[in-house]
Amino acid sequence: QVQLVESGGGLVQAGGSLRLSCAASGGTFSSHVMGWFRQAPGKEREFVAGISWNGGSTDYRDSVRGRFASSRDNAKNTVYLQMNSLKPEDTAVYYCARHYAVRGSNWYDTGAYEYWGQGTQVTVSS
Repeated sequence: QVQLVESGGGLVQAGGSLRLSCAASGGTFSSHVMGWFRQAPGKEREFVAGISWNGGSTDYRDSVRGRFASSRDNAKNTVYLQMNSLKPEDTAVYYCARHYAVRGSNWYDTGAYEYWGQGTQVTVSS
């Protein structure tokens, strides 16, 4: 059973930065796509970022492209989300997730991910 634990959330002023971490244990990590999603109150969970099994490819939703960057350290079974130039509309609970398939495609749908962390709150004040 894979366990994912996010950390690094908090309260930050607009324009500030946070770095989220997601530590995996209990199963394979290095061969799977990892995703970051977020969910604001009253809204559906949405794709934020994805990173390929070896970190060689990343993708982002348009609203965070150029401000957020995902990376991973397979030796540490950890994936990161560096968030810069944060905006109040980035406020949400952020989740990391492990894709169902080894080297899977379709990074954007929540249904393509098998394991989820418990989430970490990010609050951006104006």
